[in-house]
Amino acid sequence: MPSPQLALFALAIGVIMGAGVVLLVTWAYRMRQQAMQETTTAIPAGITDVLNGMDDAACVVDPSGLVVATTAAAARFDITQGAVLENNELRRLVRGVRTSGVGETETLRISAGASLDPRLVSARASTVGPRLILLIVRDVTERERLDQMRTDFVANTSHELKTPVASVSLLAEAIESAADDPDQVRIFAARITAEAGRLGRLTGRIMSLSRLQAAESLSQVEPVSIDEVVAASMEAHGVQADSAGVELHRGGDRGAWVRGDAQVLVEAVGNLLANAILYSPKGSRVGVGIKVAGDVVEIAVTDQGIGISEGDRERIFERFYRADEARSRRTGGTGLGLSIVKHATQRHGGEVRVWSRQGKGSTFTMRLPLIDAPEPATPKKRSKKKSKKRAGGDDQPSATVRDGESE
Repeated sequence: MPSPQLALFALAIGVIMGAGVVLLVTWAYRMRQQAMQETTTAIPAGITDVLNGMDDAACVVDPSGLVVATTAAAARFDITQGAVLENNELRRLVRGVRTSGVGETETLRISAGASLDPRLVSARASTVGPRLILLIVRDVTERERLDQMRTDFVANTSHELKTPVASVSLLAEAIESAADDPDQVRIFAARITAEAGRLGRLTGRIMSLSRLQAAESLSQVEPVSIDEVVAASMEAHGVQADSAGVELHRGGDRGAWVRGDAQVLVEAVGNLLANAILYSPKGSRVGVGIKVAGDVVEIAVTDQGIGISEGDRERIFERFYRADEARSRRTGGTGLGLSIVKHATQRHGGEVRVWSRQGKGSTFTMRLPLIDAPEPATPKKRSKKKSKKRAGGDDQPSATVRDGESE
């Protein structure tokens, strides 16, 4: 019979061997897991759900450059699941992160799908597991464009304001020098008045455009009569039309209403009328036609002027852009009128269209959502007659308005 000491020794040996076996098995299991992690291309749990919830273009790339998972937006950059990452710049970024193991962000210009216009993107690559790289591509082209527009707006505004300010300063010096010549003083004073008026129009339109672009919504929204808007605009530009020898005519449907800011709409239609008069020859006609088409009301301003070239039609709604630079400066044009028309129409939930043919004339059409006429509060016969008179009456010639074109 073995002694107790021998039995305890045997037990200790068994415990040590058992512990060694357990440690060996645990180590082997961990090594196997590590090897599997280093060789597997399985997407970690939760990554697919994250990709499904993303609006940006994103994908997961394995060591061979194969895309194993994508977001829906990735297709815009020709990133397809099951295909190799094609873009060289993105591949270089992924390789760099795979080598360093540290996430990186770069700003790149890459082509988006079949578009020839490269897009500015912010690309972020980071590791997700030992073998996979998560690539996120965020399109920042629009943000860059807006930043550039703000920069250009400030630069153009400064440049445009310098001209009349400098002119007023020089004319003031000229008046001082010609103080003993009353005729010259009157001439210089008239020119100062003209430059001051130009400066006032420019600052006023800059403020109007800034308000339309900066505010999230219109300051005053209420039912607006299109008849009254057109009548007010035509009345405001009657003197300009008479001076230019241009006839104004109003035609088309009546009784249309929209929801919005009456003053903003009057200014927008007035800008179209001012341009039409400015570019129309003496003895020609400018027509304002209104057409109700379904749930939309169209306000078309048509002239018989010089027309707009195809190249200029793509840019005429840009701020400070002038199709005829010399003519605009000679007549005091600011280059902001059509930009105000565009933003005013968009703020009212509509769009503006242009049709033009060189030597034949142009038609600008504001399309706005139509609403039902509001119930009259307290009918007053006198006010109705006044409104009817301001609208121009039914005896004026009418304009036939088509989609984007007037005759």
